[in-house]
Amino acid sequence: MDISYRWLQSLAPSLVDSPQRLAERLAMQGAPVDDIVDLGGPLASVLIARTLDVRRHPDADRLSVCTVDAGGEPLQVVCGAPNVRAGAFYPFAPAGSGLPGGVTIKRARIRGVESNGMLCSARELEIGRDHEGILELHGTFTPGARFIEAVGLDDVRLVLDVTPNRPDLLSHWGVARELAEGGEAGLRLPEVPGAPHLALAFASDGPALVSGPVPIALEDRVGCPRYIGIVLRGVRVGPSPEWLATRLRAVGQRPINNVVDATNYALQELGQPLHAFDLATLHGPSVIVRRGRAGEKIVTLDGEPRELTPEILVIADADRAIALAGVMGGQDTEVKETTADILLECALFDPRTIRASRRALAVSTDASYRFERGVDPDGMARAAARTVSLILATAGGVVEGAPRVADAGIAPLPPIRLRPGRISRVLGVEVGPDEAAALLTPLGFRVEQAGDDLSVAVPGHRRYDVTREDDLVEEVARRRGYDTFPDDARPFRASSVADDAMAVLEDRLRTLLSAWGFLEARSVPFVPETDGDVALLLPLSSAESRLRRALAPGLLRRLEANFNRGARDLRLFEIGTVFAPGAEGLPRESTRLAAVMTGARFPAHWSGDARDWDLWDARGLAEEIGRLCGLDLDPRPETGSGTRAVFPAETGTGVGFRFAGAPWTGLAARIATGSVDAPSWAAAVLAIEVDLDVSMGGSPTVPFRALPAQPAVERDLALVLPAGTAAGAVEESIRSAAGPMLESVTPFDVYSGGGLPAGSRSVAFRLRFRAPDRTLTDPEVDRFVGRVLDRLLEEHHVERRT
Repeated sequence: MDISYRWLQSLAPSLVDSPQRLAERLAMQGAPVDDIVDLGGPLASVLIARTLDVRRHPDADRLSVCTVDAGGEPLQVVCGAPNVRAGAFYPFAPAGSGLPGGVTIKRARIRGVESNGMLCSARELEIGRDHEGILELHGTFTPGARFIEAVGLDDVRLVLDVTPNRPDLLSHWGVARELAEGGEAGLRLPEVPGAPHLALAFASDGPALVSGPVPIALEDRVGCPRYIGIVLRGVRVGPSPEWLATRLRAVGQRPINNVVDATNYALQELGQPLHAFDLATLHGPSVIVRRGRAGEKIVTLDGEPRELTPEILVIADADRAIALAGVMGGQDTEVKETTADILLECALFDPRTIRASRRALAVSTDASYRFERGVDPDGMARAAARTVSLILATAGGVVEGAPRVADAGIAPLPPIRLRPGRISRVLGVEVGPDEAAALLTPLGFRVEQAGDDLSVAVPGHRRYDVTREDDLVEEVARRRGYDTFPDDARPFRASSVADDAMAVLEDRLRTLLSAWGFLEARSVPFVPETDGDVALLLPLSSAESRLRRALAPGLLRRLEANFNRGARDLRLFEIGTVFAPGAEGLPRESTRLAAVMTGARFPAHWSGDARDWDLWDARGLAEEIGRLCGLDLDPRPETGSGTRAVFPAETGTGVGFRFAGAPWTGLAARIATGSVDAPSWAAAVLAIEVDLDVSMGGSPTVPFRALPAQPAVERDLALVLPAGTAAGAVEESIRSAAGPMLESVTPFDVYSGGGLPAGSRSVAFRLRFRAPDRTLTDPEVDRFVGRVLDRLLEEHHVERRT
């Protein structure tokens, strides 16, 4: 939402804070300001010029040579716009001046004719999008005066970030209400220059009007519960006066004509969209608010032909649809220079209905943006009267009869009970009823005492988001100021609702991986066809036409992006959802953890170079993940081979995850060479991907075990492992054969080379034995070792190295 600082001050004279200070206040009240734009700063050297004469360029058909008065000696300027005429006023940038974007105007010869500056368009001044012609100023000006002061552009634009639940902030009046001293009581509508005194009486006549100049019928009383129609005759359509055009430019809108500009002015000022129809083009004339009909068509103001459906709400006359209700008017009934009589529409449309229409039409406008979020039903009469005053002041004419109000009835809002005790319990500080009432009243809430509690009537501009007691508590906190609450720890009552098991598991995994130096990634689930099995019905692009089957491929693409920027030491993880084909055309969703790592294991240090990640590091991390998830690692590379579809694992390098005897639930492995677009200086890439389930990772129990009182006996076995025999399988056999006195098995050395059979390797294991009640003897330990060697020879053809 673009807000003009000067416009705010005209509504709330008590606002004397700087734009920067207002931005801080708005941020503290829940409406942060994304940008503060000085509209006049880049235009400080632009002047007002009056063209004395305009003649054709002698050597260019599309150029004109103008003589302009810019407050001194007449200057000759070459201009390429077709709309320049003698006697009119225009913004003029003399030679040596600057324009937005860092452009400096220089004296130049254009096709042999000297030009001493430039007459400017709205786009060149960055106060509008119109680039078709020079910006003509309407009114009386002094040549040579500074442009920004003459037209009121010594202004600042505040760009508000308005959340969907706060439609009351989509107007200058609503923002001023938040900021003004005394709130709504401190606001006033400034008088419109040249507007006659006008007192319009708005009275409801039911949902259908059959009398008056334009009968109105509400066929869809849910989509449009209230419609105000006002007929003005004898208007003169033309350019808006500069004060009105400047106000619109200050908020980024392009002036069109005095009638349309009046409706846009009211929208920006009061938040109520309005629309003007050329009365002569209405068949009947009559107005019917109904649904579109199958096959019915309309050409809207943007020149686009649109086909209607029954889900689209329309404004129609006796024969056809003439506007998309709450979205955009129709081309056939638009106000043009020849228009003499108009019907001014001020309607209230249902947010859901307008949202459905807008989606069906794939179009969004300033009007639909406000109607979708909710327009104040109590402010309609004020907005209609304000617009009529603007039209009469700028286009003339007279109002025919009284405003016609078709009203199907709007359900009144019941008052909300607000308990001071509830405020204190929620906010943690004492807030009395008087303080609560003083905070709510400036926002338009009507507060009355009801015993020990308060009865709060919600104003129309907050009917869409304030519906219960806690909403009022939030308003009290917001208006009191979040910075006024103490930051010390206060007593609280623990929740009786247990944390979600999956959320607890995910938090533990995040803590673990963060401790290992991993950064969490968040990626969208849309992937190319090669990476997914579930097709999207409406893909954003052909390159993202599927839902992902795995997380690791997306992380590998992130590694490639980092490689392209010269990063070598990388470690990323993600916890997210993957998809697989399911029953009845619906995909099956499951949660996974994936991690990828490459480069140095530790940061660079003066003590020496850090080694790169290897399979042992990946296995160590996998073991810790397994412990948190209640999983065991299967050391055999073949286990989990079916999981290699999740990422391109190098054959024979992985270990699989097992869970309670079930099939694999994950894999840790090295990425196959060539699967990642990596530069020559990149290290090996390793990846882990694990299925997560709510049954995993229950509350970890740390058992107590007393320190051993008896000494341990250790034996080192150097074993010759034939080619293809996994050390992990050998370790399992050692554990199963050694008996209950075996305390631990640890591999501590690997050797390959001379003295060994071809293709074999030597792996040394340290076996530790301990009895809980006595000291083991050497003969006992030798028997244990003998059983181990017999089992290894029988199962794996592994012998002791001599």
